[in-house]
Amino acid sequence: MLSKLQITGWVVGLLLASAVVFYVYTAPFNYQRLPGVRIGGQLTEHPKNWNTIDVDGVVYLKMEGFPPVVVKVFYATDEGGIITATRPDDGYWAKRVRSNPNGWIRFGDATYALKATEIFGDARLPMLEAYGSNNGMSMRYDFEGEIITGQNEPLHTWEVFYWTTR
Repeated sequence: MLSKLQITGWVVGLLLASAVVFYVYTAPFNYQRLPGVRIGGQLTEHPKNWNTIDVDGVVYLKMEGFPPVVVKVFYATDEGGIITATRPDDGYWAKRVRSNPNGWIRFGDATYALKATEIFGDARLPMLEAYGSNNGMSMRYDFEGEIITGQNEPLHTWEVFYWTTR
């Protein structure tokens, strides 16, 4: 016969296991800022022109490596790839991409295997303009070197990752 302590242990273990399964199969789909582990979708051949991809809002980004992490990100496209950006706040997903640039991006039901390249310096600015335009964000920068005040982290300071087919 099981003791009360053993029964309690089994109940707690089952609750924890249920919570892990729930998290794996729902996050980040129900929460904007909570990362998940499954990206879902169907692995798809990349398009010849990424501008043909048209999904409103955020997309799912999964970084290669352990532990598996899936986040929601805003994006923009150009003919050759996908532009993502993040605040210059030493965030987790940017660190992951720097340590291993392979990943997957999901648009609707299509998931694409891609590789990221971080873009530095002034080369970021046209990409950030496209990113801001696609996502309703102002650059808050006049391109004469003057920052337009009123935003904590102006878009022109953000870090840019350019995703291309791998």
